[in-house]
Amino acid sequence: MSSHNDHQKGLLITAIGGLTLTIDIPLIRLADGGAWTILLLRTGTTLAAALIIWAVWRSLSRNAPQLIPGWSGLVVAICYGLTSVTFVTSIYYTTTANLVFILAFNTVFAALLSWLFLKERPRLVTVVAMLAMIVGVAIIVGDSIGTGHLFGDLMALCSAFFIALAITISRASGKDMGFTSLIGVILPLAVAVFMVSGEGLQVNAPWWIIFNGAVIMPISFFCLANGPKYISGPEVAMFYLLETVLAPVWMWMIFAETPSRNSLIGGAILIVTLVAHSLWQLHEGRKRRATLAVRHPA
Repeated sequence: MSSHNDHQKGLLITAIGGLTLTIDIPLIRLADGGAWTILLLRTGTTLAAALIIWAVWRSLSRNAPQLIPGWSGLVVAICYGLTSVTFVTSIYYTTTANLVFILAFNTVFAALLSWLFLKERPRLVTVVAMLAMIVGVAIIVGDSIGTGHLFGDLMALCSAFFIALAITISRASGKDMGFTSLIGVILPLAVAVFMVSGEGLQVNAPWWIIFNGAVIMPISFFCLANGPKYISGPEVAMFYLLETVLAPVWMWMIFAETPSRNSLIGGAILIVTLVAHSLWQLHEGRKRRATLAVRHPA
């Protein structure tokens, strides 16, 4: 019963994080600023909010999570820090649709990393899904050759890899990484401070990015980083799909940014494959829990 409750808790926490994350890109675009200024304000306010929340939590309870739980926490923090740099960079060098579709590729990376480092050999259906997603990303990236979006697409692919690496290490450690993902912004913050010191602040509507960093980022990353503690990697990755589906919708409604034909084709392949595979994972998980319940009744 306890494991069932933990699973439901994990699904709820991760769903909240995934839904909140969907408005990250629109807020960055609404701020209308230079990439390094946006990165500075986004990471600076995220770090400040995380430290304040942790200090209050710590003063009320001695059971507050560690900011960085050991060496595994340090590596996870670095992964999330690199994700922030590559993610914000990609926003300025490719379309929103390309970015969020390619980010969905983190499930392929997660499966490969779990296979290599956690010895969790993927099943045939997972291998087929991975191949289909590789085709989808190839269509999107191929469409960007000669359009100036290729560098942005590669940065998005790096973001997907770093997210998958963070999820894999978090699963392997079993530790609470909620604050670790937020403290990880120290790395991109340091880079942004250095760059902005030379070119100066460039932002027209700073309140959007301040709200993003102080509220949206702490909620989304704390929840998503805690997901692997309760549920499997593929289930966590399923909730990253919410951004893949909803962020282009918000961008179309706010900025009238229409995805290209090949981007829609590649994105459709990614979404259908990922949804089908995630549903299969959930079905298999329910079967395993039902089998265990029969073998070991309470």
